[in-house]
Amino acid sequence: MKDIDALVGQWVRPRIRALAAYHVPDASGLVKLDAMENPYHWPPELVDAWLEQLRRVELNRYPNPRSPELIDTLRRVAGIPTDQSVILGNGSDELIQVIIMALAAPGRVVMSVEPSFVMYRMIAGYADMDYVGVPLGEDFALDLDAFLAAMERHQPAVVFLAYPNNPTGNRFPREHMEAILRTAPGLVVVDEAYAPFADDSFLGDLGRYGNLVVMRTVSKQGLAGLRLGYLCGPEQWLSEFDKLRLPYNINVLTQASAAFALDHHQVLQAQALAIRHDRTVVMDALSDMPGLKVYPSEANFILFRVPAGQGTRIFEGLKAAGVLIKNLSPQGGVLADCLRVTVGRPEENARFLEALVAVL
Repeated sequence: MKDIDALVGQWVRPRIRALAAYHVPDASGLVKLDAMENPYHWPPELVDAWLEQLRRVELNRYPNPRSPELIDTLRRVAGIPTDQSVILGNGSDELIQVIIMALAAPGRVVMSVEPSFVMYRMIAGYADMDYVGVPLGEDFALDLDAFLAAMERHQPAVVFLAYPNNPTGNRFPREHMEAILRTAPGLVVVDEAYAPFADDSFLGDLGRYGNLVVMRTVSKQGLAGLRLGYLCGPEQWLSEFDKLRLPYNINVLTQASAAFALDHHQVLQAQALAIRHDRTVVMDALSDMPGLKVYPSEANFILFRVPAGQGTRIFEGLKAAGVLIKNLSPQGGVLADCLRVTVGRPEENARFLEALVAVL
């Protein structure tokens, strides 16, 4: 019998073997405020209507590979310009993968800011592309001069900019984003995963810039379990990306459920408004606690910095008290001693704040 370790070492690419799998912590029995999820369920009557609709779904048939009804619903609810194309992904992650695969070639570069969404870097590695993360400035501000200089030096095939940024929560100035769009040599993907909680969008700018596409997800709207992302942009770009999208990538239950939920988008909008209100409540409470630095957020989470060397201790203390948030401190650098908390229901937020006071 051949040695398995030797076979893996021989055939699995070295860059893949050097990666670590994406880790999702166990949240059993904890107040779960670590994953930027909408904490609200649907009202019972809406759940009943949804289940009734699912009774009519034909599980014995493959899904429509183009998902036209769902795309039409997304166009109407999100306000996607009628002259722009749309493709769907199994979450934003699949769309990031499709874009990078389409543009991958030896020596080509994927660029973003640092820190930002970890999947930009990870998927670039999967595709054997180089990744350049341009460090953010003070208080996680976009350093426009440094970013433009890095683009000139590295000539990236694709730039990913989360708007607002994850894990920092801040939204970069529109004029800085526009300067990057005007200067970038390749594609610019504006990732609007947190659009329900933000005050600006580039959807209306599609068509103004030939290198702009906008990526969104329904996850933060309360539909994380459906794993549905969508990419909007010129047909010339999206028709190429569509060639790499796996057939039947959006299953029939996701298509039916997402279309139903978006037909009742007023419920999701009301939940987003409640989260935005409670975000302010939590931010104000954190700002009143001595020793903490709280950063502005237009997402459904809040990044804050604790006293030097205390990040992991406070994280573990919260976990022991039954509250799970995100510990970013082990990443080091500008995220040393930073923790990130998702805005939950009022009672969950209160429990988090009470536990934090106790552990500080």
